[in-house]
Amino acid sequence: MIVVKDKNLSDIGILENAYGVRVKRLTNELWTATFSLPKTDPKNSLCDHLNYIEITSSSGRYYGLYRIMPTETIKSANDDSITYSCEHVFATLLDDVIDGYYQFSGYSTRQVLQGILDLQETKRWVLGQVDFNYYFEYSFENENGLLAPILSIPMPFSEAYEFTFDTQVYPWELNLIRASDDVKAEIRWGKDMIDFSKVSDPTNIVNWLIPKGSGEGVNQLDIARINGGLRYIKDDESIAKWGKRSYIWIDKKAEDAETLLANAQSLLNQWKEPKISFEVGSADLSILPEYAGEEKVLNGVTRIIVDDEEYLARIIGEEIKDISREFEVEYQINNKVSDIATTQADTERKIQVNEAYSQGATNVMTFSNQDNCDAGNPVVIPFYIDDDIVNVNTCDLSFRTRPYKAYSKSVAGGGMQTTTSRDGSLPLLQINTSISEAYSGDHRHKVTIGSGWATHTHPIDLPDHTHDLVFGISILDKVVPSALIITVDGQQMPENSLNADRLSVIDYLTKQNGKVTRGLHEITIRPSADGIARIEANVILRVFIQSRIGGVY
Repeated sequence: MIVVKDKNLSDIGILENAYGVRVKRLTNELWTATFSLPKTDPKNSLCDHLNYIEITSSSGRYYGLYRIMPTETIKSANDDSITYSCEHVFATLLDDVIDGYYQFSGYSTRQVLQGILDLQETKRWVLGQVDFNYYFEYSFENENGLLAPILSIPMPFSEAYEFTFDTQVYPWELNLIRASDDVKAEIRWGKDMIDFSKVSDPTNIVNWLIPKGSGEGVNQLDIARINGGLRYIKDDESIAKWGKRSYIWIDKKAEDAETLLANAQSLLNQWKEPKISFEVGSADLSILPEYAGEEKVLNGVTRIIVDDEEYLARIIGEEIKDISREFEVEYQINNKVSDIATTQADTERKIQVNEAYSQGATNVMTFSNQDNCDAGNPVVIPFYIDDDIVNVNTCDLSFRTRPYKAYSKSVAGGGMQTTTSRDGSLPLLQINTSISEAYSGDHRHKVTIGSGWATHTHPIDLPDHTHDLVFGISILDKVVPSALIITVDGQQMPENSLNADRLSVIDYLTKQNGKVTRGLHEITIRPSADGIARIEANVILRVFIQSRIGGVY
């Protein structure tokens, strides 16, 4: 039975004359359906584009909710009909987009899925059961549709998974469940197997995988930092069995090494052995009450018995070509998990096209400072490494030691004044009223008294006076230090020369997990204790940056 629903999901009719109802369901992919109506059937008017149909077989088995897409009118001597193609309502997630850049770091699997579903303008889907609790990093940019991003979430998982739906409630419910490894069904020649074909394909065996992520050149992400310095992963058992088969796999969306490694390991687990696929025509006896316990389960592990051979593999797809004969089913059975993400990767491998494109830009950043310094007051060069800098490629320090430079010479003298004692009987006193440094407020003067006289005292009257400043630049070239002391983020470098060009300080910058920390860093330069100086310094960083914040100005 096919029930038609309008765009608001209200029932508007039943298509009693529908025929050739065909359903194809694939694990972790988009399901499709087709049906036909006689061209003269008045209920063709109910089948507008983007209306919905709900398919239930005569046995009462529910095959899902679909949306009407293209239509094809066929007219011939033997047929005068309209055929409708439909997509499962999972495809409604293609109606929305990811506009701009979204990054999920430090979020659980459930939180990431929920974050993507929150981008729906019309909230058709809600998140139900999620059996996984991983914390991989994901990023999406300018995606046409939410479907592909959602299907990519479990790609790094090393265990079998399955997206399931409940479309008999609204909003529809999306689940991500852990697929069981238990044998769920059996297909046996002589019982329910009608025909059988097996293909073993070794052409896509890969047992030495070199994964690369976003970026370009030396800035392209790899796994060496978290993989013991190795840029590859391998499977020794497969190499011993089939020989070394290498492949460079590029995941352009991967922006952190942990997720890149997990994705690569998942693919290696699938590619290390030949792909064995089966096409099995079978009679689905489970529609009969006495065989109800033998229902074949999509994505379930199935035992296949042909003559004296036995195989275990998963049902990854099923197709019923006419639902009026729903017991006639063609199964696709595979020893690998096939989904949109791995299918895309496999397609790229087959055509051997791995186009790595620029996902950022290399920039040169310069920080400078010029100042006087002594042993207790260093020259400080602070610089900030922002969060959207992906890699710091180089960090070099260049500096010159110059003579200390002062910006005042002295103060003007107040004049020379000579006076005698108040009674005039004692020798002259000479008072020098010039000083060599600028003083504010109280200050001192040197008093010189002639020699050769017995001990006595003088009362002195020094009149009020002022000293004018004398401006100018003084170069103290006789106190240049013999060495310098350089520290980078608190670590002293062995370098102590007075001049240097492009001195690498990358090894002394503060790091976390082998990467230079983002935030404030500081370099200080000061003379040794034997002098004062003027330092002219430049810090030059070469960085790879992805700008995800701000506007375009």
